[in-house]
Amino acid sequence: MRMDTRKMSVLAMLSALSFVAMLFGRVPGVVPAVGFLSYDPKDILITISGFLYGPMAAFMVTVVVAFIEMVFVSATGFFGLLMNIVSGCAFACTASFIYQKKRSLKGAVIALVAAWLFTTAVMTLWNYIIAPLYMENVTREQVAALLLPGFVPFNLLKGGLNAAMTMLLYKPVSMALKASRMMPTAERAESKGKINAGVIIASLFVIATCVLWVLVLQGRL
Repeated sequence: MRMDTRKMSVLAMLSALSFVAMLFGRVPGVVPAVGFLSYDPKDILITISGFLYGPMAAFMVTVVVAFIEMVFVSATGFFGLLMNIVSGCAFACTASFIYQKKRSLKGAVIALVAAWLFTTAVMTLWNYIIAPLYMENVTREQVAALLLPGFVPFNLLKGGLNAAMTMLLYKPVSMALKASRMMPTAERAESKGKINAGVIIASLFVIATCVLWVLVLQGRL
C-alpha cells in the first residue's frame, strides 16, 4: 500500500490515540464469568483508520498498537499480542473491507454489524483454542464451559460498543481531517455531509443497551 506523508501522519496519530485509549480507557471485569478480560476502546480508532484508508491501514495500526501494548502494558506476552491482533483485525479489517466496497451510511452500518458478529464468532473459537495455553491450571474443557456464559457475552458487548462508537465518531473525525487538509482530495470529497441524527440516536441506544447488559451481568440491576 503506497502512502503519502499525510496518510502516514494520520495513521501515526490514530495509532497513538489508540494506545492512549487502551491505556486510559480500560474497563476490567465487564463480564464477571471472564473477569480477567478487560474492555478497551482502541478498536474504535483502529476501525476509523480503516474506514479512512482501507483494511490494510487497519491491519497496520492493529499490529503496531498490539506490539506497543505487549511491550509496555500486557502481562500475557506473545499470546496477548496474538489475541489482540486477531481481535482487532477481525473487527476493524472486516468492517473497513466491507465499507470500502460501499462507502455510504448503509454500507457503514452493514460493515459494522457484520464485523460485530464475525468478531464474536472468531474470538469464541480463538479463545477456545488459545486460552488454555496461557491460563494457568485451566483445561480446554473448563474454557469450553466459559464460552457461552463468558466469552460470547464479552465479545458481543465489546463489538456492540465498538460499532456504536465508531458510528458516532467516524464522521466528526473525517470532517476534522478534511478541514485540516490532512486527507487527500478523494477522501476529502467522500467525507462531506452532515452528521445523521438517526445514526446518533441508534448508536446511543446500542451503547445504553450494552451498559445496561453489563450492569445486569454484574448483578447491579
